[in-house]
Amino acid sequence: MPPQLGDDAEPPQGGGPTVRRMVLGAQLRRLREAAGITRAQAGYAIRGSESKMSRLELGRVGFKKRDVADLLTLYGVHDEKDREQLLAMAAEANKPGWWHRYNDLLPSWFTDYVGLEESASRIQTLEMQFVPGLLQTEEYARVIACHGRKEWINEEVERRIALRMQRQRILSRPNPPKVWAFLDESVLHRPIGGPKVLKKQLEVLLEWTSQPHVTVQILPYERSGHAAECAFTMLRFAEAELPDVVYIEHLTGALYLDKPEEREPYSRAIDRLAVDCETPAASRAMIEKALATL
Repeated sequence: MPPQLGDDAEPPQGGGPTVRRMVLGAQLRRLREAAGITRAQAGYAIRGSESKMSRLELGRVGFKKRDVADLLTLYGVHDEKDREQLLAMAAEANKPGWWHRYNDLLPSWFTDYVGLEESASRIQTLEMQFVPGLLQTEEYARVIACHGRKEWINEEVERRIALRMQRQRILSRPNPPKVWAFLDESVLHRPIGGPKVLKKQLEVLLEWTSQPHVTVQILPYERSGHAAECAFTMLRFAEAELPDVVYIEHLTGALYLDKPEEREPYSRAIDRLAVDCETPAASRAMIEKALATL
């Protein structure tokens, strides 16, 4: 069976603080625009700058209750029920996510991704080298985390593994996100950790494909690299206010693309991958064939 939650663990629920910040920011932006107030004017009203307002409206920073209250007054929102609802959302958005305990391990550019992933309704990902993190076994993840050097395994590495395993809990919660993973065929044969580790990983990957919210498609060697040349993930959200976000990780950081013109090439790549990859049923057969060789 795919990894399950421990008896003492609660799965994180959707609509986490990252998305709540983004939703509240979008609502404040709409109220500001409806009131005909510029970002600079709004920033001045809360003793800040236009840049601060931009970060607030994008959900990039937390909200002070006083700032939200002052903005609502400025925008002409005087109904107590409406004000209380938005102020309560600000309070919820400021609560730390479950991953805050790993802040000393997480680079700043990855913290946002964990929050977005935790709140996504659909996760579409292309992986060229590894099984996606959400579908990895603990031992497979450990080999990747220590770069294949067992002597490098220490407390920090083990905490990184714990973080990855905790991220997987979104797939076992009620109303889990839909995961659609495109994997290069080489992933099935790359001996991460040796035959034993790879065999267990492929067995678990096969089990994940039996779950209704997980779809895996394998990209054959002969069609590899045509739709896209590097790994990426597209996150989609149930909230209408939120745009899709494309996440691309590189050696020293990551890119978050949320403008329509930036996302469009990746949307087209996903459409092509759905065609270039083997069907889910044929992909299961490819995983089974790879297992048979181990």
